[in-house]
Amino acid sequence: MQTSQNKKKFIPLYVILMLVLVCVTAGCSKQEQAQPEQATVSSGDSSHTLVIGAYSVAKDAVGELLPKFQEEWKAKTGQTINFQESYEASGTQARAIVGGFEADVALLAMESDIDKLVKAKLVTTDWKQTPNAGMITRSIVVLGTRAGNPKGIQDFQDLTKPGVKVLYPNPKTSGGAQWDINAIYGAGLKLSEEQEGKKDPAAAKAFLEEVHQNVESLDKSGRSSMAAFEYGVGDVIVTYENELLARIAKGVKYDIVVPKNTILIENPAVVVDKYADKHGNRELAEAFIAYLRTPEAQRIFAKHGFRSVDPDVFAETKASFPTPAGLFDINYLGGWDEVRNTLYSKRGVWYQVLAGL
Repeated sequence: MQTSQNKKKFIPLYVILMLVLVCVTAGCSKQEQAQPEQATVSSGDSSHTLVIGAYSVAKDAVGELLPKFQEEWKAKTGQTINFQESYEASGTQARAIVGGFEADVALLAMESDIDKLVKAKLVTTDWKQTPNAGMITRSIVVLGTRAGNPKGIQDFQDLTKPGVKVLYPNPKTSGGAQWDINAIYGAGLKLSEEQEGKKDPAAAKAFLEEVHQNVESLDKSGRSSMAAFEYGVGDVIVTYENELLARIAKGVKYDIVVPKNTILIENPAVVVDKYADKHGNRELAEAFIAYLRTPEAQRIFAKHGFRSVDPDVFAETKASFPTPAGLFDINYLGGWDEVRNTLYSKRGVWYQVLAGL
């Protein structure tokens, strides 16, 4: 009886030991198979993976661009590319990359999010020494309303009217939201110039406060804010022009209102130097960024509602992209360093507006 019990105990132990041995062997095999993924693009490997960290609004355009670049690279090098993609609000994406998400390339909503990567020593300080100062797309901040514009929205001033429910995302997490806030604050400065003959930051802050009092919700990203609007939340959304054009192209019924005074949006893309070099993806990552500037890629961006950085492509498509009379860029607000300090620092205008100060 004792012998039988011992056998019963021994057999499971033997099986366990065999399973452990199989797992260890399999693990070694997987490690061996993974090693070529760390080789350089020029090594002749048959496949490679490019890791992309992008802001959420660019998802649809990037989704169309990737297979085209894949085909082009295959024809040029014989190498098959795989993609690992991540789409988040721009600020969230930048923090993820700084925190250890090893993206080879980053497509973000604004220059200040790239600056976070530079500060973390992931991207070199000369990243703007490239065509169009590192930018790959442009847009403007506009207003989206329900079909027929039932609230009669014509400009940013109408967002301050009683009963008008406004949507824009949270600038703490969303690069798109910072563009929205910059546009409203800048429009306030423009109004003060018209009325007082000079920029009045106090008047611009008061204007932003009036608009914010009508805000229905603060979503984490421009894409989330757009989803809420599509679900039926709010009367008007402050957003990228390209977001609305893309939805309208798919048959969604919205009206676009282009404010008289609004901001030019510029969206950068960079090689994340530290991670691209670590993965042996330098050549591939640089080729991908260069592809984003080609006429083919720029036409695809335009198809998805972005304003092209290529002069010829923009000339082809300019009928779809009206230029408002009071269009201004980030330099009108003093540049990104000034904007970060004036609007988004711990005691900045935006946080004073949130706190009701």
